[in-house]
Amino acid sequence: MKHLICASIQFNISLGYIDANLDTATAALQRVAQQGARLAVLPEMWSCGYDYRNLTELAKETPRVLEEMQKECLKLDLVTVGSLPELEDDRIYNTAYVIDKGEIVGSYRKLHLFSTMHEDRFLSSGDHSLVIDTSIGRLGIAICYDLRFPELFRKLALAGAEIICIPAEWPKPRQEHWKTLLRARAIENQLFVIAANCCGIQGKLDFTGLSQLISPLGDVLQIAAEENIELVAKLDFSEMESYRKKIDILNDRRADVYGTP
Repeated sequence: MKHLICASIQFNISLGYIDANLDTATAALQRVAQQGARLAVLPEMWSCGYDYRNLTELAKETPRVLEEMQKECLKLDLVTVGSLPELEDDRIYNTAYVIDKGEIVGSYRKLHLFSTMHEDRFLSSGDHSLVIDTSIGRLGIAICYDLRFPELFRKLALAGAEIICIPAEWPKPRQEHWKTLLRARAIENQLFVIAANCCGIQGKLDFTGLSQLISPLGDVLQIAAEENIELVAKLDFSEMESYRKKIDILNDRRADVYGTP
């Protein structure tokens, strides 16, 4: 596959209101599918946001949310990635699910919990990374705060990721970090990055939006402002292949000196 139309879906998550968020997400998926998108990325914890007080009860609804999303993705012939609260053995994980034409083909539990916002008090962290083959290519998955840990992204690149999907809830005070780190992760690993942030105000937090699709050269193909929006762009995989041949970063690494990944 040389070209692929992809989408980043940005919206103001209604804190704790699963059905409202599900309606927003499915309507957005329908719109991007009409524009030819085959891959769509949703924000972090998109079904409910960080409603910590009610997170256990909200996580119990995730199987229903996933079932609805599976039906929608099958109907629309879409691959989607977005994170939801996952309840297992009295623990809650921030888990990104990969749905490929109606089937859940993989999941990734957020590795790095943002202690500044007390995520580690309410959530458990994952213990593995994820690169997965799908009908539209090989995807690597990361979530929000993971963006600050380049080792993870290099591991995903070495495992063959062509696109890294990043659901996020990134706040406005650190928006310049968001923009810089997204481009850096794309450039240093020579792959596409699709980042879907939320926007608007939740409690005391103001989220920046600025969802983006970025090329392996660091070119910003699409970027959002702060409103509810779907970004759609065509990815050119021949560009990635030619850039990797021109500057062979992955093979020029000195793992013997500074280790792996």
